[in-house]
Amino acid sequence: MSLEVKFTDAQLRRINLQSILYLCSCPSQVGMQIDSLRQLYDYQANCAEQGRTDLQNRVHQRIAEATIAAHRIMEDCLTDVMQLEGWDPVTMEMSKGLRAMLEQEIHNNG
Repeated sequence: MSLEVKFTDAQLRRINLQSILYLCSCPSQVGMQIDSLRQLYDYQANCAEQGRTDLQNRVHQRIAEATIAAHRIMEDCLTDVMQLEGWDPVTMEMSKGLRAMLEQEIHNNG
C-alpha cells in the first residue's frame, strides 16, 4: 500500500507561502492538512513495520487505509480550490486577479 501524491512537498510549501503572503489562508489550511496526513501515513508505515501482533497490524492497516482516502479527498479539494481561484498549476502562483483583489481588500481595511 502506498500514498499517491498529486502535489510534491515543495509545491505544498509554495502554495502555503503564496497563501500567507496574500492573507488568503484557505488553500494553505488545506495544504497543511495534506502535510499532516502524510505525516500520519509515514507514522503508520513505521509502526506497521514494527507490528508485533495481528491486532496491531490490523490497526495500523486500517489507519493507513483511512489516511490514504482522506489524503486523496484533500488533494482533490486543493486541486479544485486552485482551479476555482485561478492558480497556475505549474508555478503554484496565485492568480494576479486574486492577488490584486486581496491587496485591495488589505488596503481598504488598513
